[in-house]
Parts: sequence; structure tokens; C-alpha cells
Amino acid sequence: MKVLKFGGTSVGTAQRMKDVAKLITAEHRNIIVLSAMSGTTNSLVEISDYLYKKNPDGANEVINRLAQKYYAHIEELFETAEYKQEAHELITTHFNYIRSFTKDLFTLFEEKVVLAQGELISTGMVNLYLNEQGIKSVLLPALEYMRTDKNAEPDPIYIKEKLTKLVDENKDADIYITQGYICRNAYGEIDNLQRGGSDYTASLIGAALNADEIQIWTDIDGMHNNDPRIVDKTSPVRNLHFEEAAELAYFGAKILHPTCILPAKIHSIPVRLLNTMQPDAPGTLISNKLEKGKIKAVAAKDNIVSIKVKSGRMLLATGFLRKVFEIFEDHKTPIDMVTTSEVGVSVTIDNRKHLEEIVDDLKKYGTVMVDENLVIICVVGDLEWDNVGFEARIIYALKDIPVRMISYGGSNYNVSLLVKASDKQRALQALSTHLFNN
Repeated sequence: MKVLKFGGTSVGTAQRMKDVAKLITAEHRNIIVLSAMSGTTNSLVEISDYLYKKNPDGANEVINRLAQKYYAHIEELFETAEYKQEAHELITTHFNYIRSFTKDLFTLFEEKVVLAQGELISTGMVNLYLNEQGIKSVLLPALEYMRTDKNAEPDPIYIKEKLTKLVDENKDADIYITQGYICRNAYGEIDNLQRGGSDYTASLIGAALNADEIQIWTDIDGMHNNDPRIVDKTSPVRNLHFEEAAELAYFGAKILHPTCILPAKIHSIPVRLLNTMQPDAPGTLISNKLEKGKIKAVAAKDNIVSIKVKSGRMLLATGFLRKVFEIFEDHKTPIDMVTTSEVGVSVTIDNRKHLEEIVDDLKKYGTVMVDENLVIICVVGDLEWDNVGFEARIIYALKDIPVRMISYGGSNYNVSLLVKASDKQRALQALSTHLFNN
């Protein structure tokens, strides 16, 4: 059994739903994870924003506009009057439910219920289309098996037990369809796995059922060795180790959500990144296989803030670094990079929410300097310290670009460099030229 996940652009129109249907019916007995149609979640967020602001008229305007978009797809997607009617009823039911929230108190709980409707509609439509085509497709409702615990982390034992039971109850199905992103929390309330959570859903399902492979279908031919939106002459990376893929996903490669890697890695399930627009392209295979001594790809993480704490008196004192890091922990702000010297420590963060409070607390221990509008550039590959020369190649590529920080040693797969945002494109292009195109 394989798990195939299709993102919002892959099911963004009636024609693309038909194209996905052809792909998923080529093999039977697979589980298909679907996101909401592209643009839907953003519209549901906008509706929720109006409801928070107690503006039901604004919410209803967006609801009506989004509903009409879905009704328009019915004529193109379905052939028979019977299935057109079923699809119309499906869409009407969900949008009437969304409208019901314009009459009552609106909280975070109701917002999560509203956000779940996108996946419920897209899976319902594709399931109906497959049934119309004579395919025995069965819906596996994610809200019946996907659950998080009291720490908002997936509950793998519960997921495995409930999902296995659902699959066993429908052994004669040709295809299983389920929702990405949505789940229930430990208290039974509708919740979600955050943005990008459909990748996570696919990986959790693969782990629960010990799948042969997890496939993530998007609109690009695998993971590229640099950002094709701003760099010339990029190319897909055909093979990545789990650790390399995790570094790239965390540091900015948009094709894969960082959380997707861990369940697949733990259970040694290969993850394949494929392109719905070019289904015959080989894409990228992520597995435990490592290509020795090879630099694979470059990624960039934007909106980085650097914080330097300088304190010659305190740095060598026992507990200084602990006190510094506890401040970030207290404000629930993760750190990306760390470098130290005899008189100071520099760290980077990408969440500015508590920046002022963090700086105020750090001033108890030294002089604090903040630099903003920075970018972390991450070079990924087999970068074991005894692979002579890779550091020189990276630094040489950036010989004309000021580098604020360099971090290496925390991972055998990553060298991170901090540069000004204004130098991002020039740095990425230089790395591509010197590492991949020479």
C-alpha cells in the first residue's frame, strides 16, 4: 500500500481533479490524502477574520463568493444529473454550516471547525467523481482517526488503531480517500496540524500502516538544488537522505513541510516528491541512502533577526549560556543558529513576536545588539568534517558577499550562513554557479 498526498493546486480546478483521478486509479488499494482546493483555506481564514470582528455581512460576502466558485466546478466535473445533484447538496450543506457561525459567538474553536470545511468539501467532490466513474472509492474520515494528544502532538497509537480498523472495514474498496490537515485534539474538538499539515497527515498515515511508499504530489518536479523562482539553471535533486531533506525543508525549501520527514524516517518509509503536471518525471526520492561526499542543494530562510549578547564579565561564568537560552525558552521562541566567542554569543530567530521582551531580559546579562532584515542560507549535503574542501568551496562562492554568521558542526548535513536580505539573490546565484554549474 502507498500513501499519495495531493496539495491544493493539484485539486485546484475540475480538470485537475480529473487528472488526479487518472493518476490515483492507475493502482488500487492506495490511500489518497487531499488538501482543500487552492485558495480555499485563505478564504476560510478571511471569513473567520470577519466573524471575529463581528461583521457577518463581510463574512457572508466571502462565503457566497467561495460557494459560487465551487458550484461552477460541478458542471465541468460531473457528467450525470444524479451526481451533479449529489455534489450540489454536498457543497450546500458545508456552506450552510459555515453560514451558521455568523449568528453566534465566534472563538478559536469555531474557527478550526470553519477551516476544516475545505478538506471535507474537496475529498467529498473527488470521492463522488470517482464513484461516478465506476471506481469503488471510500472516504476514510480523518476526524475519526487523526488525533493529537494533550501536548498537541499526534497520538500514533490511537491513529494506528482507528485507521487500521477503518481500512479493515472497507477491504473491498479500490481507493481510499481522506483529508489532510484536519484532526481532533485530545478533548475531541476539531483541530488541525497547522499549515502544511497535509504532508504531515500523509507521513503519519504511512507510519501507522507501514506503507511501502509515501508520495507527495505538487506542481514542481521534485526538490530543486536551489530556489527556481530567483536562481537561474536549477535542477531537481533525484535522491536525498532523510536528514538532508529535513534540513532543506526547515530552512526554506517550500515543496515539503518539515514535519513530514520524521514519521517516515523513523519507520524507514521512502518519500517521493512528484509533479502532477508532469507525472512521468522521476521527481525526488527521500530515503536512508546517503550519497557520500556530495553537496546536494541550497535553501534560504527569510525574515531572520540576529541577537548578539556581549558580556566579557559573564560569558565564562558558570550558567551564563543557560540563562541566555532560558530567556528564549520562557518566550517560546526557537533559535535557528548559534555562534559563540570569548566575549559574546550570537543567535538568530525567525519569530519576532516576543522580540522586545527577549531583548529586555537579555540586557540583564550584557550589551544586546539586534540586526534585522537577514536571511539564513543553508547548504546541504554529506558535509562530514573529514570531507576535505567543501567549506572552502562554499566560502569562496560568497567571497564578494558579507557574511554575518557561519554555523557548522551541529549537523553533518548542513552549513548555515547569515547574510543581508538584500544579498539573498546574489548569494544563492553565486552558490549555484560555484557548487552545481561549474
